[in-house]
Amino acid sequence: MSKSTCPICESRSADPKFRPFCSKRCADVDLSRWLKGGYAIPGRPSDQAEETPSYKEERDE
Repeated sequence: MSKSTCPICESRSADPKFRPFCSKRCADVDLSRWLKGGYAIPGRPSDQAEETPSYKEERDE
């Protein structure tokens, strides 16, 4: 079984406790990047997104 490397620092083996990261520090760096918008999931621009009915409209049908 091969050990994976940390996706943040790429220099250490991942710790099972913080998997896939090597430490709490690297896990926190990754979380910070998500919260600051450093990562994004690709999708349609919001002005081109389909209109979705509200919860109330769905229940009325």
